[in-house]
Amino acid sequence: MQEGDVIFIEKLPAEEGAEVVFDRVLAVFTGDDVRLGAPLLDGAKVSGAVLKHGKDKKIIVFKMKAKKNYRRRQGHRQPYTKVTIDKIEV
Repeated sequence: MQEGDVIFIEKLPAEEGAEVVFDRVLAVFTGDDVRLGAPLLDGAKVSGAVLKHGKDKKIIVFKMKAKKNYRRRQGHRQPYTKVTIDKIEV
């Protein structure tokens, strides 16, 4: 992930256009420099802006038991938040 990237993540409780900060960073790669946390990096954070909320494509969950006349069909659409990465600080 780099500055300017657009990512889709699990739905966040933030309004569209709001700024979000991720302060639990596991690793940062800048060129040849690699910084790994144990388990997290101290002082590292990633900030971004919420572009929109939405739902992913529908998946079908189908359960069946053979020879028992048991069939259940269910659909599911996972909610997501579209975020653009503005700044990565170490």
